[in-house]
Amino acid sequence: MDRLLLTLLFVALLLLCVYGMWKGWRRQARAQSVRIPPFPTRPAEPGTALLEAPGLYVATTYAGHWQERIVTRGAGLRGPATLRLHDDGIDVDREGMPGFWIPREAVTGIATGKGMAGKVMGTDSLLIVTWRAGESGEAGESGGAVELDTGFRADDRGVYPEWIKQVERASADEAATESDEERIVGGAQA
Repeated sequence: MDRLLLTLLFVALLLLCVYGMWKGWRRQARAQSVRIPPFPTRPAEPGTALLEAPGLYVATTYAGHWQERIVTRGAGLRGPATLRLHDDGIDVDREGMPGFWIPREAVTGIATGKGMAGKVMGTDSLLIVTWRAGESGEAGESGGAVELDTGFRADDRGVYPEWIKQVERASADEAATESDEERIVGGAQA
């Protein structure tokens, strides 16, 4: 009888802990849904993929705070995914979970890293895309965009240098185009 009572007490304590973790996850998701604008949805016709890498979606976190996992909008769950680079952005296509789109103009950086959100995988085993969700003046406590890091572990880590080169080239081309437009506008005003 004592064993049965101890077993029931242990099971009840375990269920209480699981319930507490579930409630905490839900509370965090509600709080983040106010601070973080909705993730962009994939365009109907994104075009052909320049690069594609199957692998594991690890997490999305606040930029530079790799232990502060974003759990709202289904982004907190790790799972199999395919990352595709298009002319206009990056498609994070998650199996069995909602995917999202990272517009090219929202990307602020790309690098490799060793860990994110409680998952440490070794030196340079993650591809980490830093990007802005939302635009200035949109929802969010700060009244603007929120910078995020999205981590992905490709099945073949040898593709990372090509991803970094392609994304950085596109960012440099975009910056050059904006600079040319500013010079033209500035020259016309003078």
